[in-house]
Amino acid sequence: MMSQESIQAAPASPPAGADASRSLAYAAFATAFAYPDREGLEAIRSGVLADALRQLLGLLVPRLEEDTDWAALRDAGPDDDALQVDFTRLFDAGPDGPDCPMNGSHYGGGETEAKEELVRFYNFFGLSLADGQQEEPDHLITELEFLHYLSYQEAQLIAAGESADGLLRAQRDFIARHPGAWVPAMRQKLVKKNAMRFFPALTELLARFLRAEETRLTERIGQSAEQPELNSPPQGGTLQ
Repeated sequence: MMSQESIQAAPASPPAGADASRSLAYAAFATAFAYPDREGLEAIRSGVLADALRQLLGLLVPRLEEDTDWAALRDAGPDDDALQVDFTRLFDAGPDGPDCPMNGSHYGGGETEAKEELVRFYNFFGLSLADGQQEEPDHLITELEFLHYLSYQEAQLIAAGESADGLLRAQRDFIARHPGAWVPAMRQKLVKKNAMRFFPALTELLARFLRAEETRLTERIGQSAEQPELNSPPQGGTLQ
């Protein structure tokens, strides 16, 4: 793990079953995109991170297991701090700001409007941004943690035999309008900026997973004749 906490309202152990793997996959991606501290670097070099993603995604989208560059997801570079230095250059700092910010507003669309829509998404489900994150509702890790939360709620409802139609629509719309719309552009910019291969490989894997999820959700929604029931949002929490 890379010292990145998940949404406080979602317990660490979701309901058992394949649907729970989706929530865990989003949590794993959020962890993987955090700053690679010493523990995180060890998770990369040892293959713990790659193996976790491979196992989870293999259950959800088997083709991702077959044609992903898993060796790149084990490559933390030749030096102890190489990946940390590259992370800082790409995502945190630089003479004119970071080369590849993890903020959706950097990759197109109206910044104010997009951020306001994100806050409405979060608030509708009773969630709020943690202290220090109010200015970055469009940060990739925040968006992934939100999808972790929604997919956790979906798994709970399915385990209880209840309709999850509203949550399916929320996830589909959120992916289509936010991370699914800009993560591919971030991947292209990472390649252009000569990022270490770990980061483009991770971003490409996420982009493909988001595309698969959008397709799954659209198909599930099309199969259901029920209307969304979003008038009673789940219990809220804090987005870290």
